[in-house]
Amino acid sequence: MLSKSEFIKVISLTFLFLLLTACSQSKVSPIHSPAPQDNAQAVDVDPYQDANRKIFGFNKALDDHLLKPVAKFYKVITPEIVDNSISNFFSNLDDVGNAFNNILQQKPGEALIDTERFLFNSLVGIGGLFDVSSIMGMEKHDEDFGQTLAHWGVESGPYVMLPLLGPSTVRDAVAKLSIDRLTSPTHYHKESLAFTALDKLDQRADLFLDEEAFENISDDQYSALRDLWLQRRASLISDGKVEMQEHSDLIDELEALE
Repeated sequence: MLSKSEFIKVISLTFLFLLLTACSQSKVSPIHSPAPQDNAQAVDVDPYQDANRKIFGFNKALDDHLLKPVAKFYKVITPEIVDNSISNFFSNLDDVGNAFNNILQQKPGEALIDTERFLFNSLVGIGGLFDVSSIMGMEKHDEDFGQTLAHWGVESGPYVMLPLLGPSTVRDAVAKLSIDRLTSPTHYHKESLAFTALDKLDQRADLFLDEEAFENISDDQYSALRDLWLQRRASLISDGKVEMQEHSDLIDELEALE
């Protein structure tokens, strides 16, 4: 539960954001992230490519030597039903942020579904360990504050590779490190770091079936990841109106790289 001061902080930041966007635009209209660029245009979307490639190399080395071995051990010792329950638990908590951002994006119907999903899974699904809402046909959404900023006309800015956190843009990185953290229920738990580590470990363990396919997409894994990630962001921001050109099933499985 949010304390009074934390609740006021979230509301104040949200109000400030809405005030600034209202003052800077006479007419607000949604914008969308750019589609993947070819090599000739890559410099426009990725002007910090040299630095981004170095960070990508650091992230990959960390994954190869630490995260992947730990995730393999986790996969071996964790029964499938427990693994699925952990995934469901964190997915259920995500619906809090989904509802918050759908409200800000002026989508009350979707926000209501997110709220119903969270309440139903938390109560009937034993704290979210079982995703009974999906079984009942309640659609799962995927919203974050970066998408909300895009909805209100904030440009994405250059593509950036974040240490540990992976692909992003300037806009989405700011959102991820601020409002997205405040709308995550685990942020307010005294063991928030442990919850975050378990969430990322669970996501990493679920990637093993698809990472070989990803490595075979291109000899240049950095560019492949960048283009696929930008495709997926454009699709999410447009609520699917911008279709993934290819490998849409694969990039959905690589959410842990965000």
